[in-house]
Amino acid sequence: MAHEPSSPGGLLGVKTVEEVQAMIHKSFELPKVKLLRQRMAEAGCPVKDKFFKAVVCHGRSGAGFFSPGQGMFVCSNHATFQDEVNQLIRAGRLSGDCHFMRELLRGHFKLRGHEQDCIRRRVLLSLFSNPSCVGSIAKDSMEDVWDICYNDTQPFDKAP
Repeated sequence: MAHEPSSPGGLLGVKTVEEVQAMIHKSFELPKVKLLRQRMAEAGCPVKDKFFKAVVCHGRSGAGFFSPGQGMFVCSNHATFQDEVNQLIRAGRLSGDCHFMRELLRGHFKLRGHEQDCIRRRVLLSLFSNPSCVGSIAKDSMEDVWDICYNDTQPFDKAP
């Protein structure tokens, strides 16, 4: 994966790095994002604006990813709408990214249990993008912490 500060080349719907960086900064104004960042700072883990970076991603299919020690990267060649950027800044369970209508638009038609299936699928996609998580290590790791992580809605009283 390479990070380039340039535009992906005028493809329909594709944003430049600069445009996506502006979208990231717009996300910082959302009440839920403000609350999450405030609570993280209160817990001794402040998240500065520079933690989030817009880049051109090669060899990745998602709209963004986290890299330990480097920060959160938003792929300008995959994130085309403000709402996509907004969802990336919050975790899968709390972001609404696995809301029924979003899943329906992705072609997933399950009525019962769709949210947990979606979150599991997206967590695994994220883990598989890490070269250290090969084979069953990713799935086993997710299953080991599933109940604790899925039920943790902090800093919210319940999942939004």
